[in-house]
Amino acid sequence: MDSLALLATLALAGYATLYILACAAFPFGNCRRCKGTGKLRNPLFRRMFRLCPRCDGTGRRVRIGRRIYEYLRSEHRNGTR
Repeated sequence: MDSLALLATLALAGYATLYILACAAFPFGNCRRCKGTGKLRNPLFRRMFRLCPRCDGTGRRVRIGRRIYEYLRSEHRNGTR
């Protein structure tokens, strides 16, 4: 049972490390609302669209891990002044 818990802990630590590296290398992800297009289509008239309000029409959003990193970095910077 102890080896199973150790394996699960190592797998979780590995996944967290890869996610941190991904957030550092690629801080932006696709917007979930518009699926990365930046446009929201009108369901009645397929040719009409408007810009996505969540991503302001860019189709990109900042990842949650990057937001946490920026928050911790600003807290450290403000605390060491």
